[in-house]
Amino acid sequence: MKTLFKNCDVLLRDGDRFFVQENSYIGIDNDRIDYIGTEIPKADYDYKKDMAGKLVMPGLINCHNHCPMVLLRGIGSDLPLDKWLFGTVFPIEDKLNAEHISAGSYLAIMEMLRGGTVSFSDMYFEPHTTIEAVAKSGMRANITRPVQSFDPNEMPEDSYRIKESLELFDKYNNTFDGRVLVDFCIHAEYTVTERIAKAYIDMCNERNGLLHIHLSETEKEHRECKEKYGKTPAKWFDDMGAFDSRAFLAHCVEVEDSDLEIFKSKNVSVVHNPTSNMKLGSGFARIPKMLDMGINVALGTDGAASNNNLDMFEEMHLASVIHNGYLKDATVMNADTVIKMATVNGAKLQGRADCGEIKVGNKADMIAIDLNAPHLYPALDKKALITYAAQSSDVCMTMVDGKVLYENGEYKTIDAEKVYYDVKNAFNNLYKKEV
Repeated sequence: MKTLFKNCDVLLRDGDRFFVQENSYIGIDNDRIDYIGTEIPKADYDYKKDMAGKLVMPGLINCHNHCPMVLLRGIGSDLPLDKWLFGTVFPIEDKLNAEHISAGSYLAIMEMLRGGTVSFSDMYFEPHTTIEAVAKSGMRANITRPVQSFDPNEMPEDSYRIKESLELFDKYNNTFDGRVLVDFCIHAEYTVTERIAKAYIDMCNERNGLLHIHLSETEKEHRECKEKYGKTPAKWFDDMGAFDSRAFLAHCVEVEDSDLEIFKSKNVSVVHNPTSNMKLGSGFARIPKMLDMGINVALGTDGAASNNNLDMFEEMHLASVIHNGYLKDATVMNADTVIKMATVNGAKLQGRADCGEIKVGNKADMIAIDLNAPHLYPALDKKALITYAAQSSDVCMTMVDGKVLYENGEYKTIDAEKVYYDVKNAFNNLYKKEV
């Protein structure tokens, strides 16, 4: 099917800068963009859609998430990371089953589609249930089965987590027309033994896999790794070959100059999660320094238990202001930088070269923002509005592969009532008190 958007403002990219081209036409041929211009295209289109009053921009890419943790939204608030994780999160996660995780995945996908997210990178167990939800919804996702090991005597051949990760990769990588990619994942240095980590890293490298890791999220994690191994978490992973294939690292709040040099030399990407880092009191990642060095930095929400939402507009807003405030320099971050982190850089991290930007030949992954809201009027600088004023609730359409998945409160591929019903049952099962 060929679709033509008309009368829209469109956010386009010119190098490291973005600009808004007004009163434009965007042509879509099945799953790809085939025309962008201010003149009516000569080609015929099956369906024409009037987008007057709308700003069309690339869909957002959430590069660090734990989808099913929407079921834990709000628990353990106002706790530091270690107490939040081990004292609150893990005990609930021990109760989760595949049905719970499926319900949580669908709810998270609904939230992301409504907020303009078209692709995400996820780290959770029972990942096949999340893949099923992604496949049905029409979204894109990079899915993992995280590897952990708390038993110093566990051997790689006995690790069911490694087995599940490899099976997931073999069965689902590059499936559903390429919308689903399967990555490798080690949860963190402090949740895995050296023996298991090294063996799994070798398996990842043999397959030219993309490795997803939590790294140096807190000062405590960073310090204790140095005390235990005599090296930083980044150096510990690098010495085992974790960055010899492809890798991206969530948080990186406490990294040192030598760590950044490793990231730069090994083309490692970093995922900035500003809301999670602020909420858990983890600190300020050195994002401006990373960007100055040419390190690819993308954005993520983290899970809803440490955020407590999956709102990428909120992440863009925070990323655009907190570093300026911390460094007392209003020029450190700007709209161009942050939009690129949420789109182009995210696509690069995920290994999706034909996504993240509205241009001819790219996948038709686009969202529309309704500019008819008091907080978006007057629209004197529409690019700035995206990071400093727009809300996820301003998204009126989300499209992936040329298909509208969400529009004006309606989900085109998901039965929202069923999702809410399933989530309510999961909630009752997980949190009801025994009498």
